[in-house]
Amino acid sequence: MSAYLSAILFFPILGALLLAGIPGANRTAIRQATLAISTIHFLIALPLWWLYDPTGAEYQFVERVDWIPSLGVQYYLGVDGVSVLLTLLTALLTPLAVLGSWRYIDRHVKEFHILLLVLTTGMLGVFFALDLFVFYVFWELMLVPMYFIIGVWGGEQRIYAAVKFFLYTFIGGLLMLVGILALYFQHERATGTFTTSLPDLLGASVPGELQLALFLAFAIAFAIKVPMFPFHTWLPDAHVQAPTAGSVILAGVLLKMGTFGFYRFAMPLFPEAARDALPWIAGLAVVGIIYGAMVALVQPNVKKLVAYSSVSHLGFVMLGLFALNATGVQGSVIQMINHGLSTGALFFICGMLYERRHTYDIEDFGGLSAVMPVFAVLFMIVTLSSIGLPGLNGFVGEFLILVGMFQTHPWMTGVATAGVILAAYYMLRMFQRVMFGPVDREANKGLTDLSGREIAILLPLVALIVWIGVYPAPFLARTEPSVERFVERVAGEGFEAPPDLVEIAPARGAESERENETRDGEETETP
Repeated sequence: MSAYLSAILFFPILGALLLAGIPGANRTAIRQATLAISTIHFLIALPLWWLYDPTGAEYQFVERVDWIPSLGVQYYLGVDGVSVLLTLLTALLTPLAVLGSWRYIDRHVKEFHILLLVLTTGMLGVFFALDLFVFYVFWELMLVPMYFIIGVWGGEQRIYAAVKFFLYTFIGGLLMLVGILALYFQHERATGTFTTSLPDLLGASVPGELQLALFLAFAIAFAIKVPMFPFHTWLPDAHVQAPTAGSVILAGVLLKMGTFGFYRFAMPLFPEAARDALPWIAGLAVVGIIYGAMVALVQPNVKKLVAYSSVSHLGFVMLGLFALNATGVQGSVIQMINHGLSTGALFFICGMLYERRHTYDIEDFGGLSAVMPVFAVLFMIVTLSSIGLPGLNGFVGEFLILVGMFQTHPWMTGVATAGVILAAYYMLRMFQRVMFGPVDREANKGLTDLSGREIAILLPLVALIVWIGVYPAPFLARTEPSVERFVERVAGEGFEAPPDLVEIAPARGAESERENETRDGEETETP
């Protein structure tokens, strides 16, 4: 049995133990050691790109060992094409987050970096777990370090934001735990065996009413994490108050745990309920797209604007998942990665602005392109990526999602497209106000351009943004078999999508008219 996934999973924890032995007063050594550990970790994870067989739909690098045999719980890990990409994204963002915190974190430095490494293990465990109990353990594990990262190193209202983040996610996790236990005992009654193995449970048949209840238990937990409207209210507070590294990891990886949860667990385990819920969840996704864009439009705070843009962009990810066809789901998966790259880069940029001016207010900037030309170029590329300009990564994901969704729900697709237009408006407007115009504030005239460290943070993200935009084929190829298996499992044969929510009432009205016409015709023919 290969232990490759275990090596990737637990290397950050081992690194955290190593950091614990470094004196807290030696801040430079702690930063350098964490950067070395996270970079080595990325290099350990990187071969997944080549070692993973993109032609196979089955889980690969599987590790399966009995953990609690009396309860049927196993240490069960494996990856498919989707979790491979999310793993590499996580491993990439961690060393960049360390670089982004180099000057920002100046107190309790050792504790911060230990928590960052523990958080990395928690996130990877979610992407690797093929046992529901193991999945839940890692799902809850990542809450603790992120709570402290926000609560200790965040802004003025950090305690409020940290508690709100923890309570929302923890309550959703408890609801999911109830669903796991109900599924566990239902499977035991049906088969006489105890198991929490995902592949074993996928083959089980869950009665219709129970399936809907269990789907809702999982879906609400994942919807909070995405976050979907109306469960999104914790996100802007958490983003604004979190330190730069916390915002980057939160946007780049943690939010993907919600969409990944739908993909890996909620929808394949309960396909009938997922199909029944399609118009409602897709409808909420469209609401989130428009709502997030409209609120971002009026934000005076650049970091809060980026936070609300996440609500809008992740609405597209959910829309693609519930297209229930390969095109839409492929777009959703690629957009998970795109959002991590583009929004992660935007939060790094927000942090770079804050380090120079100690403010996020858009009105405090203006004309920065004259004094920070390198920053202006990289900022522009990331901004255009976020709005989906052709040739950059955002376009690939959004185009596939809209094409996939249009095949089944054209009205919803038309409304969602307005979110793309609004995104272009609020992002370009923000960029124009920050970067162009006269340098009318004295504090902005002496700002320095990007340092070598800051360029090293943004360049890998910009390179991937351009690569996916110009040549997405390698990324699509690695996810295609997994996506096709997902669609086959959830949609089934002969699946016909239910109508848009906006079409339900007219359709019922048309049926009533046809019934009346038939009834009138019958009455006319009756002597």
